[in-house]
Amino acid sequence: MDKISLLQKRKEAVLAAGKEIRAQISALADDESFVELSAFSYSKTFDGGDALGEGVVTGFATIGGYPFYIVALNYAVAYGGLSKGNCNKIAKTLSAAEKNETPVVYLLHSHGVRVGEGVDVLEGISGLLLKATQLKGTVLQFAVLLGEVYGSAAALASLCDCVLFFKESALSLASPLVLSAKEKKNLKPSEVGGYDALKNAVLPAIKVSGMKEAASKILKFCDYVNLPVMDAELNEPLPALNESQDAAALIGLFEDPLELGGNSCPEVKTILGRIGGISVAAVLFDNVRLNAQNVRKIKNFAEFACCFGIPFVTFVDCLGVEQTLSVSDSGVLKEIGEYLSMLDAIDTAKISVVTGKAVGLGYSLFAARSVGFDYTYALATAQISLFESAEGAQIELGDLGSDALSRYADEIADPVHAAEGGYLDNIIEPQFLKQYLIASLETLIK
Repeated sequence: MDKISLLQKRKEAVLAAGKEIRAQISALADDESFVELSAFSYSKTFDGGDALGEGVVTGFATIGGYPFYIVALNYAVAYGGLSKGNCNKIAKTLSAAEKNETPVVYLLHSHGVRVGEGVDVLEGISGLLLKATQLKGTVLQFAVLLGEVYGSAAALASLCDCVLFFKESALSLASPLVLSAKEKKNLKPSEVGGYDALKNAVLPAIKVSGMKEAASKILKFCDYVNLPVMDAELNEPLPALNESQDAAALIGLFEDPLELGGNSCPEVKTILGRIGGISVAAVLFDNVRLNAQNVRKIKNFAEFACCFGIPFVTFVDCLGVEQTLSVSDSGVLKEIGEYLSMLDAIDTAKISVVTGKAVGLGYSLFAARSVGFDYTYALATAQISLFESAEGAQIELGDLGSDALSRYADEIADPVHAAEGGYLDNIIEPQFLKQYLIASLETLIK
């Protein structure tokens, strides 16, 4: 057989082995834009045969005209199982993405590691996860969960800046069969690792209905990072904010917002959006009491914003740390410490607006000038205090007397005391908040 015919035969075999996953790539990428890399890089299966395509298809393509590297686990080969060979193949792709400063999209459907490789695959996984970790904060990484994603592939997804779930997606380090057996329940994969099931995972998750919506969300996400400033109307007041200042009303400040992690800690909304055409990463509190999970969600989001140089804006309505035994005996203090260390170490524009109550650590962590906020504002309706109420102060400090309680109540009722101390840049009528934010952002954008 001549060399050309041999190449054609080999290509046909590789394409046949990856027919389904290539169809998924085509659904995500622009027509005819995918260029495959390392197509003939594969090793042996457990029974000695060739794992055509190595169970992973890699290459580059455009999505909406923008370049991306693609890593797609091929479920048709060994259930998408990771091997030493395909870990190396993926890591090679990530190195190219890092060199060319190009985002990566993982299409994941995997039952874990490939049987029979032992410590070899463990070494491969370690190198792959380390490489993905090194890309954090420099190259955007997206995980699209095509189906069930277990084991080390789930760990890879957890390192991504955004994880996109379909209805049939399930993400778990352990097999749902194992978890169901341990819990003595008959659970579906979606009940173990679906979008709605992972309420405590604190992932930057988005639920999508199909590949076209996934592509749209990925492009929107990238636009906020790569196109920090766009033209927009700048001076429109929002009279509705004079009526309500809760998170639902504050969403009106943003142009085309994208919420991440809406399935975890819904009392804290983490939003990518634009205010006056300027990209921001915003945290919207809704009468929040802090615990380890919601502080972790805020910390992770703030770290993402700071690493990519996106202005970080907090809209504070926070009553401090939840005062329960379970929260007291949890990782909340560690999460708070890591949040403060991260905020101090990374330089990006930071703005805080007290929209409701800022009590105790709710103020100190998310509004105080001392932790690095460039501008701090409060709405005229806001409250800033050491304790949530005068009665709470009396419980903590003992009998203060009626005059002291009256003065403390005045303090709670008015943020002017914080402004008098130089801790607030201004107290704002709610409907004009957007104008203040735009003006502040414009001074901070470099």
